[in-house]
Amino acid sequence: MNTYEIYTHSDKETMELSFRLAKFLQPGDVITLEGDLGAGKTTFTKGLAKGLNISRTVNSPTFTIIKEYDGDLPLYHMDVYRLEDSDEDIGFDEYFHGDGVSVVEWPAFIQDFLPEERLDIEITYATDHERKLVFKPASKRFDQVCKELLL
Repeated sequence: MNTYEIYTHSDKETMELSFRLAKFLQPGDVITLEGDLGAGKTTFTKGLAKGLNISRTVNSPTFTIIKEYDGDLPLYHMDVYRLEDSDEDIGFDEYFHGDGVSVVEWPAFIQDFLPEERLDIEITYATDHERKLVFKPASKRFDQVCKELLL
């Protein structure tokens, strides 16, 4: 499968990119976000939420693991960092195959529960203000989405 790289130069650009991505999303879509602390995973999710017409403030679900937001499609925002070294399944299938979009921060900690068809995104620091986003589609549909969004 192809990979796609893009650089954003501000939080605003990162949010605009994810806002545009939201228009391609369908029920049951899963997006994973990897990256260092503060790299922009939650910022990316805020743009998705805006693109899904979610009016509530989006913030990291670090201590609750999953936050749910209502919009054009429900958004299930997961921060599974606290599940490191845990085999606990907290009903991921219900989210991943449900009527909304799931965004998973720190997906390596629940790798065994993730569906095969998903969009993996790695966000890293390029400079203090610039971010490198690498899109790794794990399905033909997401490959097509990436082509339309990024090329």
